[in-house]
Amino acid sequence: MPEHAYQPIACGFHDRLEDWAVRRTPVELIWYDGDKARHTTAVIADVYAKEGADWLRLDTGEVIRLDRLSTVDGMALPDAC
Repeated sequence: MPEHAYQPIACGFHDRLEDWAVRRTPVELIWYDGDKARHTTAVIADVYAKEGADWLRLDTGEVIRLDRLSTVDGMALPDAC
């Protein structure tokens, strides 16, 4: 199944993700992998851009495209900037 076009997330939330990463703060994440909701608690190891999309890598090794996130540490993703 083809991947949907990347939809940028709100700039302020992107900044918050980077803050969590710098502080190495464990966060609870809920995101969608296709139609399936996934959940974990982990440290954000990196927030980066690649192939026209923004991504985060967790200390668990999981990689998540930012527009697939639903909530991080109880905060829902706001509309894009």
